[in-house]
Amino acid sequence: MRIRSLALVTALALGGCAASIPPVQVTRFHLDGAIAPGTIALSPAVGLERATYEAAVTRELNRLGFATVESPSARYIVAVDFQREARDTRDAGPRRSPVSVGLGGGTGGYGSGVGVGVGLSFPIGRKRSIQNVSTRISVRITERANGTTVWEGRANTEASSNAPASQPGLAADKLAAALFSDFPGVSGRTVTVQ
Repeated sequence: MRIRSLALVTALALGGCAASIPPVQVTRFHLDGAIAPGTIALSPAVGLERATYEAAVTRELNRLGFATVESPSARYIVAVDFQREARDTRDAGPRRSPVSVGLGGGTGGYGSGVGVGVGLSFPIGRKRSIQNVSTRISVRITERANGTTVWEGRANTEASSNAPASQPGLAADKLAAALFSDFPGVSGRTVTVQ
């Protein structure tokens, strides 16, 4: 019984993680026709974070049958670029005035009365600032021999900065998988990939 309970809790936790990954918007362009798998080499790039995105793209291309080799002997050159932007958003909620005015009155019995009251309320704490992280990856595949771009695409997603999906490793894997789903994809159309 305890094992079943543990399995159920684990499944629910994993289901919650999967649900927290936002959808990805993907746009691809290519020459109409199939792109024959071949050897690839990454164009030179600088930066440790870039290596995370390049590794995710390379894994997806390898899965599709492209083999990674040294640049001089590669059929295709693959250029990977990425952008990450954080922007502040305010925690949504109605803003109320700290001052309230109330009118009251009563009649009957031995007398009547009318009253006016002013109440002050002071909000405690400040509005929470939330950051959303927008991540975008762009990939271009070019024939090394003649410099013709045979395929290019971009994918972007946005997640709250405190969500796992905003972390570079998870974002890179999700974007690359979405970008190369149904490769080469429909040229010129933007699709949403869950």
